[in-house]
Amino acid sequence: MIGQPRSLPVDPVAPDALIGIPRQQTNAKRWEGELWTEFVVSLQQQDIEVREQRSATGVYVTDAGGLAHGLPHGVVVAKSAEQIANLMKAAQRFAVPVTVRGGGLTTEGESVAFGGLLLDMTGMSHVLSIDKEALTVRTQAGIFWHLLAEVLRRDELDYLSAPLNLTSSVGGTLGVGGIDVNSSKHGCSADQALSLQVVTPTGEIVECSDEESAELFERIILGYGQFGIVTEVTLRIRPYTPLRMHYYYYSSLSDCVEDLMMLDATGTCDYTGILTMMDSAITLLVAFDSAERESEFMETVKSRLRGYGELMFGLRLAASFSWRPWKWKEVLFLLRRKRELFPDLQPGHHMSDGQMYDRTVVFSRAVWKHWGDRHMVIPDLATNRDKFVEAVERGNAVCRKYFPYYTLYCVGIRLRDDHQPHYELSSIPPDATEFAYGCEFEPMYEGQVYSRDTLQSFKNDIYDVGVDLETSYYRFGGMMKGYIRRALGDAVVEKHLKLKQQADPAMILNRDVIF
Repeated sequence: MIGQPRSLPVDPVAPDALIGIPRQQTNAKRWEGELWTEFVVSLQQQDIEVREQRSATGVYVTDAGGLAHGLPHGVVVAKSAEQIANLMKAAQRFAVPVTVRGGGLTTEGESVAFGGLLLDMTGMSHVLSIDKEALTVRTQAGIFWHLLAEVLRRDELDYLSAPLNLTSSVGGTLGVGGIDVNSSKHGCSADQALSLQVVTPTGEIVECSDEESAELFERIILGYGQFGIVTEVTLRIRPYTPLRMHYYYYSSLSDCVEDLMMLDATGTCDYTGILTMMDSAITLLVAFDSAERESEFMETVKSRLRGYGELMFGLRLAASFSWRPWKWKEVLFLLRRKRELFPDLQPGHHMSDGQMYDRTVVFSRAVWKHWGDRHMVIPDLATNRDKFVEAVERGNAVCRKYFPYYTLYCVGIRLRDDHQPHYELSSIPPDATEFAYGCEFEPMYEGQVYSRDTLQSFKNDIYDVGVDLETSYYRFGGMMKGYIRRALGDAVVEKHLKLKQQADPAMILNRDVIF
């Protein structure tokens, strides 16, 4: 009937989930607080402190994305697995939602509590032991990667693969993946986990690995925090080495992406990644842990690259723009971007003899300084090798449609040699073999204020590309959870919803992330 509002379909995962419409859903439905007082009294009787003051809860009102806002009824700072186990038993009994938070670097509200209890894992941030011979470290899961790196560095050791932003917590990272420019050699951060101590949604403390409680281990790794709270982790580590970096510049996005995949296939590089400034200025990063590997690359592979060094590329770019004077704003942007960004990627105080001695500081700070803003919107696509070029080009076209300036971050992820299956709802594409590839699409606001509807429409368009190409995503949860069924199908979602209901009878652990 004319004038009647259009009815929207009910989402089959949750009634408040986003369905893919270009309207911003800011928050999940807030829990109303039933039996909260009784729950708090139960925790206090077990000497678990619950902070309910507005000054305590308000610290967690949003996440790095800055689009989802919520407020917990109370906060508990994690102290031990036993404390968390008692907390989860009480939460099941009183049906109180528990949201787990590490560094709070989610962008879709996954670590924002919409009522209930927020469990702050940063209270468990100690390195427990280091085995120099076996090259492993046992650490509490609330530790940030940069602090773990600092502790390992004292023994001339280093992590294998960590997220680019090192203010992420180790436990939170294992739930989503964790990618860096060395993921093409070592795999994602989650693949470095040898064993975990986990508190289940019903309050059991379980040690799990590929050999022990293997089903739980598989669901925890890349499982978006649905099946347990990681309290301790044993990770693979390696001897520390400084980093030797090279940059090659392209004006063709497809050429650069193809060269990235070629480099990964050769296995000659320790680090690879793509960072774009504009369609006409695309950077391929190549780096090495040793002079020997660098020399091997220069002798056998460099000539196959279609990119240029900085001087040659600058001359070619200048010649190109001389024929297009109406593009002068792009020239000014590129010059300013080069002047501001490049010194921070290779700062003199972290360099010696052409080697970078602390990329943990350099890269993590650069992320926030040059790409951070009041709103962090970073939709992504994860594909196999065959689909990657098309996915990046189509996603790039979406970025161009919405924003004059944006950046793409592309990286390869080596999959495990033992072909151990990943959790089906994870960010790893099910059809990927040997390598998976990911691209993040991030607007650069440049002082412009964009509405939430614009940002949401942009994200929807990127995710629609993924649905069309049958790819996966790095961020399934939070406000984008409505895409799960579209991407994976009802059968897979129903299967894991039943597993979630069995493991978490009251459906209280991170309940607004996936289910």
